[in-house]
Amino acid sequence: MNQQATQQRLVRMPEVLRITGLSKSSVYDRMNRGLFPKSVSLGGRSIAFVESEVNQWVNSQISQRDKVA
Repeated sequence: MNQQATQQRLVRMPEVLRITGLSKSSVYDRMNRGLFPKSVSLGGRSIAFVESEVNQWVNSQISQRDKVA
């Protein structure tokens, strides 16, 4: 198994909300519009997100802000 595969971490919605500062409905709205990373099914009604993808999204928001400023 390569090193990157062992470093992947899944985070549940409450942590995503803390990381991004978004509301739950905003996360789903942006996901549906292709503006936020897609969730990973954990079975049943449980979902999670790949932490590195969420962090990358946060960094892209910061980069967009810096381009405008």
